[in-house]
Amino acid sequence: MTDLLSIAVLGAGNAGRALAGDLARIGADVVLWNRTPDHVAEIAEVGGVELEGEVTGFGHLRRVTSDLGEALADTGLIMVCVPAFGHRDVAAACAPHLRDDHIVVLNPGRTFGALEFIHELRAKECTADPLVAEAATFIFASRSSGPAQSLIARIKHAVPVAAIPSTRTKDALAVLKPWYPQFTDAESTLDTSFANVGAVVHPAITLLNVARIENTQGRFDFYIDGVSPGVGRVLEAVDRERLAVAQLLGVPVRSMREWLESAYRAKGRDLYEAIQANEGYRGITAPPTMDNRYLLEDVPYSMVPMASAGRGFGLTPRAIEAVIDLAGLVHETNYWSRGRTLGALGLEGLSPAEIRRVASDGYGA
Repeated sequence: MTDLLSIAVLGAGNAGRALAGDLARIGADVVLWNRTPDHVAEIAEVGGVELEGEVTGFGHLRRVTSDLGEALADTGLIMVCVPAFGHRDVAAACAPHLRDDHIVVLNPGRTFGALEFIHELRAKECTADPLVAEAATFIFASRSSGPAQSLIARIKHAVPVAAIPSTRTKDALAVLKPWYPQFTDAESTLDTSFANVGAVVHPAITLLNVARIENTQGRFDFYIDGVSPGVGRVLEAVDRERLAVAQLLGVPVRSMREWLESAYRAKGRDLYEAIQANEGYRGITAPPTMDNRYLLEDVPYSMVPMASAGRGFGLTPRAIEAVIDLAGLVHETNYWSRGRTLGALGLEGLSPAEIRRVASDGYGA
């Protein structure tokens, strides 16, 4: 599959707005969908997104809509850019409109995102059989800088992608790489799920800076000012456990430090130094409140599935569990009951080999 497809970008937050604008800027035929019309009213009025930062220019969008059927009707590539807590709802909403020739890519899937998307399509008795893939991380470090503007601070150098079934990852890459050659193939969605470095950095940095966020409304550089040597040691403990759970499932993944070097060319003797050396992190401010996606998304949809998989096979990931529990205390909720556990995905009781097979071949394998 080599023909370039019209692209639907679903979600107009920090990620979707930047991706839609940049794809349009470089010549793609793009439709931007957002559930709430008011959120994209100004984008619709001006006809696109103004970009600043590492890339500049105006991305003219063919259509801006809140009608999902309209967005998917004449597009072939669907770039899902909603937070992970919206993946299930988007899958349910897409189910009546999907076709066999659709390629759906979660940007990113966080942990087990593609599995959850397919699981929900099956639950909704979707009659189509689209190709569903997930990226390990979002390709940009970006922020919305206005109602129709986006700041792209840095484009990452390498972003792994895997599809279900994994034999069709090449089909997804055939339509992604002409736009972004940074997309690379991963062996399976377990690889992309455990390459999810957002789980390492986002929740722990947020929680260890809770007073600063609440007292300053996030007026500091999240990664640069928010990570000290001590915070770096916590991140390294979380990262070691991510790698340990991945190893239990037979998934070879890079450490956070190795990933920083690959994605951003940032090096250091430890994780603290590597983060401080990452120019792409400079200027990215902290969230203004504790009600942000670094906790609402990354805890239940990144950390909980990792911990659930570890617990299922005899590992107790104490650092990851501590972050999950602390986030629950701050938000007065139980993230264990809300997250993507093996049970919620229909994977409980399966062996590591059986989970690898489902992640590679799909539920019907």
